[in-house]
Amino acid sequence: MESGVLTKSLIRDIEDMAARMRKSALDMAFSARGSASHIGAGMSIIDILAVLYGGVMKLNKSDPLWGGRDRFILSKGHGVLGYYAALAEVGYLSKKDLETFEKPGTFLAGHPVKNLERGIEFTNGSLGMGLSLGVGVALAMKKKGNANKVYVLMGDGECNEGSVWEAVMSAAQFKLDNLVAIADCNSFQLGGRNEDIMSVGDMAEKARSFGWSAVTVDGHDAERLYESLTASYEKCKPLMIAAMTIKGKGFSLFESDNRWHHAMISKSQYDSLTGELERPRQL
Repeated sequence: MESGVLTKSLIRDIEDMAARMRKSALDMAFSARGSASHIGAGMSIIDILAVLYGGVMKLNKSDPLWGGRDRFILSKGHGVLGYYAALAEVGYLSKKDLETFEKPGTFLAGHPVKNLERGIEFTNGSLGMGLSLGVGVALAMKKKGNANKVYVLMGDGECNEGSVWEAVMSAAQFKLDNLVAIADCNSFQLGGRNEDIMSVGDMAEKARSFGWSAVTVDGHDAERLYESLTASYEKCKPLMIAAMTIKGKGFSLFESDNRWHHAMISKSQYDSLTGELERPRQL
């Protein structure tokens, strides 16, 4: 899938894709039963993933191993509800695959495990490691003369890790303008609000001070996300997108409620939330 030209039709398609992904993510979280599934973290990144997989990244739907594909790294590995839903949208996973989420014998674990034939490029889950991995992959692509881009999606909470900032310095040093980091700035981590634990402040401002190009954008606005990810930036600089998001976005029960960082859904809650999805959007 080549990056598309921005049209109202493309944005509608991406928004529809995000709506289907939220339903898939909700179904996975409920079907896991007996296993908490990081609902808040998975829901906050869905719009970002819909833009990446639905309009920005170079992919081949019939061949997940296509050499010209862009690479995606989910650094906040616990956000797999959104990730698996995106892979299903492009056809790398089936609906039956999603039904096995976190069940015995599944390949869809609570953190991504490398499975190239299914579009899962890298194993991840230890927070603070994904950007370093992305730097290595982007540097390898540069040395090989490949035009592929590397996209790393990380959480703002994991940016408390020093390894993130070593990677930020390295990316600028090696002039990796084929590397795009997207920070899911939902303002929470496991223990509470970032501002109460260790605030990272203005992600875009910090990235610029390290020699990156950087922008701040509404992480639930498909059009703004698309424009930010496809705009032209200064050569020889990596790009940081600070995406301002709402943890648990899309469902009133989950939004900005950190109790849903890692919790299980009851049948009555599932039925109520499904009803929310079926209501027509207010125009």
